This record gives sequence, structure tokens and C-alpha cells, in this order.
Amino acid sequence: MGSMASILFIVVMFAFLYFFMIRPQKKQQQQHQQMLNKIKRGDKVTTIGRLHGVVDEVNETEKTVTLDCDGIYLVFDLNAIAKISPAEDAQAKTVAPASGAAAESEAESAASATDEASDSEAK
Repeated sequence: MGSMASILFIVVMFAFLYFFMIRPQKKQQQQHQQMLNKIKRGDKVTTIGRLHGVVDEVNETEKTVTLDCDGIYLVFDLNAIAKISPAEDAQAKTVAPASGAAAESEAESAASATDEASDSEAK
């Protein structure tokens, strides 16, 4: 009976290791790979060394990425990318426009302010 309990204990330990260590790590690696597959020119990225830059070129054959860091171009391995932020163009498109009534009232107040300024200059 003692040997059967030992074998059962080892099996339970392997199951524990798989579900709490190996499986989550594989999921995290898959998510990171999917993120790297979506990288494109113009994306803002942060490397594992916390260097911030903008993607200038992605070389799929050599698995490298060239970053523009304020005019300095650096080449990194794709796996060195820790975080990707979408390009500014995509962020500008996702900003919700002001509602119709609010936009009209802002336009009217701006127009009346311009009219008042021109009237005061004319006097």
C-alpha cells in the first residue's frame, strides 16, 4: 500500500505542476506571440529593457524589429518587445466625436465670441 500511495502522490504533484505552472506559461507565450505577429510600422513599443520607441521596420525573416528612438535607429530581436501600443493614427480615429448638440453649442459660442471681438475692434 505504501508504494501505491507514493505513486499516487507523484501523479498528483505532476498534475499540480501542469495546471498551475506549465499551462499558464504556455498561454502567456501564445499571447505574446500573437501580439508580436500583429506588430506593424508606426506602432509604439516598449522593450523588455523599458526602452520606448516607434517601429520603423519589421524583418520577419531575421525576426528583428528596427525602432526609431528620437532619431536613433536601434535593431532588436522581436522577442525583446514587451508591450505594443497602436499607432497614433488608429488612436485618433477611435476618439468619439462630440455629440451633435454639444458640438453645435460649441460652434455657436465660438462664432459669437468672434463676432463680439470684431464688433469691439470696429468701435
